[in-house]
Amino acid sequence: MTPARQFARDGAIVLRGMLSPAMLDTLRAGIDANLAAPSAHAKVASSAEDPGQFIEDFCCWQANPHYRAVIWQSGLPQLAAELTGSRAVRLYHDHMLTKAAGTRQPTPWHQDQPYYNIDGHQTVSFWIPADPVPRAASLEFVAGSHRGPWLMPRTFMDNQARWFPEGSLAELPDIDADPARYPVLGWALEPGDVVAFNMLSLHRAAGSASRRRVLSLRFIGDDVRHAPRTWRTSPQFDGLADRLPAGAAMTDPLFPLVWSDGQLQEMPQ
Repeated sequence: MTPARQFARDGAIVLRGMLSPAMLDTLRAGIDANLAAPSAHAKVASSAEDPGQFIEDFCCWQANPHYRAVIWQSGLPQLAAELTGSRAVRLYHDHMLTKAAGTRQPTPWHQDQPYYNIDGHQTVSFWIPADPVPRAASLEFVAGSHRGPWLMPRTFMDNQARWFPEGSLAELPDIDADPARYPVLGWALEPGDVVAFNMLSLHRAAGSASRRRVLSLRFIGDDVRHAPRTWRTSPQFDGLADRLPAGAAMTDPLFPLVWSDGQLQEMPQ
């Protein structure tokens, strides 16, 4: 089965050895620079009592030349087009996720897309580890969950509904209680491996005994449209609703075109 067909069936796949050693060095340099100088979007997603720390940062590609190199020189834009079946692919955003050694904070079951300001199905996120990730600390997915429905997004640490109003979306089912109904996928990963998943795929991750540096690159395809929200999305694109009407293609410079008509597009200067 081709990666594209498996992706369409399961909503999540692993691709082994996608990044070269040189590109891995670039990835690590980018994450380390990001950790040394977090952006205004950065947040700590673990409690003060956690013996480790889980830090996230978003939308750093314009200021981080290492991230730009990974985005435009890794072959991932072409892969995004192949997996989504899109003629054109845009970068939606970059997302750095680093768990220090000993971090206990889990990332609970959730879908990404309900936190976002987009509608559409031709989406793919690449989860790219810079360190070895044992199976116990890796992402897990519910196979086929990308077909929906949308489920209520909640804050990870206190389970609050800060996005869609209470009752407006279905609640998360008890996935662990019914493994026959909710088959779970997951893989041990080495640097160079890449996990690809649809933005509506249900996924989670445990804490990490060892340091786990990850860059996630999120790409959007032909059918994705702007869906302005009345609440603060994650990440937030300030001022975008003034420039881009609801239902419009994501043509704003914040979302550069990376692949079109079978060709890699030029990196913005």
